[in-house]
Amino acid sequence: MNEVRELGQELIEQGEVSHTHEVLPAICSRRSIRQFTDAPLSGEDVQILLEAGLRAPSSRGAHTTQFILIESRETLTELSYMRPDGADFLRQVPLGIVILGSPMECERWIADASLAAGYIQLQAETLGLGSCWADVFGQNTSNGQEASEYVRNVLGIPYQLEVLCIIAVGHKASSLAPHAVEELRWEQIHIGRYPTLEEEASQS
Repeated sequence: MNEVRELGQELIEQGEVSHTHEVLPAICSRRSIRQFTDAPLSGEDVQILLEAGLRAPSSRGAHTTQFILIESRETLTELSYMRPDGADFLRQVPLGIVILGSPMECERWIADASLAAGYIQLQAETLGLGSCWADVFGQNTSNGQEASEYVRNVLGIPYQLEVLCIIAVGHKASSLAPHAVEELRWEQIHIGRYPTLEEEASQS
């Protein structure tokens, strides 16, 4: 545990992430953005985002995750009601990417679809775009209907596919500062095995 703390302290003293790394700066600067401008995304940006999703790791190389692009303001507004709260930002975003998994084809569909969604969000950050994840799977509408069923009905999604989430992507109307290194929970990293209660007490 001390080794991990020393590593964290080292990063704090450095003050910033080295730009020789290509992925870590995007990981550090990515924040959930819920306010977007009206500017549309370029076709090139959309293609890059989708390529990132398609290149995400997949269980046994099955690549069963599917994507639906939504640009219609009317449809995005309708989708924002899939939950009583937490999806309002869909009403103003220029692009929503619905992430679908296939439980019949891949039992690890949640992991696969989550990786694809995460890759899209990191790619959005490298393009200078904002993004936010809107949960669908396991959520309910205000009248108790399953959110996945609600989205399925709006978009005509077949029942053999499951809806994991909707990723909102657009130009940022506001920015959030990256979390400082010292805010990270380094104490949640363990070396070799999980510590005993006595070890945890001695480290606190």
